[in-house]
Amino acid sequence: MAGTRRLVVGISGASGAMLGIRLLQVLQPLDVEVHLVVSRAAELTIAQETDLTPDAVRQLADRVHEPADVGASIASGSFATLGMVVVPCSIRTMSEIAAGVTSSLLTRAADVALKERRRLVLAVRETPLHALHLRHLADLAEAGAIIAPPVPAFYTRPKTVDDIVDHTVGRILRLFDIDAGLAPEWQGLG
Repeated sequence: MAGTRRLVVGISGASGAMLGIRLLQVLQPLDVEVHLVVSRAAELTIAQETDLTPDAVRQLADRVHEPADVGASIASGSFATLGMVVVPCSIRTMSEIAAGVTSSLLTRAADVALKERRRLVLAVRETPLHALHLRHLADLAEAGAIIAPPVPAFYTRPKTVDDIVDHTVGRILRLFDIDAGLAPEWQGLG
């Protein structure tokens, strides 16, 4: 991809809205053009879990796309991006992507990432998982998606929830070769 590095970010309605918000905050000073889609359910979760409004979250992106706008640039494979991350990713969103159902721009953009063989990272936020969830996740992994649940890394000895969020965001961004300095490389025991 010549020129601008673009990343599509989807925030769905799963618990963990701060993960998507923090990812947007971290990307702001970096040389990455962020295209954001926030689902309707995510708006409710943002209001429930944070002190931010959905509009304040949208202001963290370079371009905002409405979930119903299936004609947006990110709905086409000809629009070059590094790929897409959905964080947090609800089971409904994951299931739609796994089934190839594109009822919204969020799931269409994810489908585009898969069909174009671009990186698609799904930070699936659910527990426990039943057999159908696991089958869908396996199908997505076989199709090329990276399933990256936001699981805390305790070897970093986090002191706050913010430490856990930052490390998770740092690990997600590294999957796109973006080093924000939030998840240092493991140097081994010593």
